Amino acid sequence: MERSQKLLNYFLSHRSVTNELINKIEEKNYDYKPTETSMPAGKLATHMLTSFYTFARTVKDGSAAVFGEKFENVPQNLSEAAAAYTEKTKDLISSLTNEELERSIDMKQIFGMELTGSQLLQIAMDHEIHHKGNLFVYVREMGHTDLPMFVSRG
Repeated sequence: MERSQKLLNYFLSHRSVTNELINKIEEKNYDYKPTETSMPAGKLATHMLTSFYTFARTVKDGSAAVFGEKFENVPQNLSEAAAAYTEKTKDLISSLTNEELERSIDMKQIFGMELTGSQLLQIAMDHEIHHKGNLFVYVREMGHTDLPMFVSRG
């Protein structure tokens, strides 16, 4: 199996759960935050979706310049944003070559070092998993009790 396909499967095993959690957030709760210093639910979800996409684009483009770009056309509806950014990210991951995954990218301005494409995608996964844990707390506090497992196996 190609490395990109393995990465895609791993991404989807987590993103499908992330999307399930996002789909539980009603529009009236987009501004909900469990503590005063927490990110609002809508902003957290959008941050997760656009961040992984940014990491994947960086790997594809081989340049950290992608990190400076702003997202202007993110759907306001979180479920729509989750579907759109999951598809865009899936397409990028699927298109990655072994050369792009092994290529060294100058990430000194952001992470203080050069990283390979594979290393950047691992950071993206760690970031997604971290914030997915946050989302579990948010949706529980919104009153949801029927929650998915932390990773999808099917």
